[in-house]
Amino acid sequence: MPKRNTFSREFKLEAIRLMEAGDKKPAELARELGVPRNKLYLWREELKAKDSETVFPGSGRRRGQDADLAILKRDNERLREEVEILKKAARYFAREPS
Repeated sequence: MPKRNTFSREFKLEAIRLMEAGDKKPAELARELGVPRNKLYLWREELKAKDSETVFPGSGRRRGQDADLAILKRDNERLREEVEILKKAARYFAREPS
């Protein structure tokens, strides 16, 4: 089964800008960019329907899951560092004063 193409936010915005500029027909532009023509129209409609800052947030449906996983990994690493610091502090205070 062929791999699905993913396009960056910048690519989609530039493709929409080129399509709206009207220098080329959408079918010709789609061929040049290597995307299906209907994707250009879908991207344009999505841009019109949403706020321009929140449109095209990532590379697909998994974006939310990937972002959550990255946050959890960062938190996990921070907590591991805190545990190491507390272990060192416990060893320091457990020593008898000389």
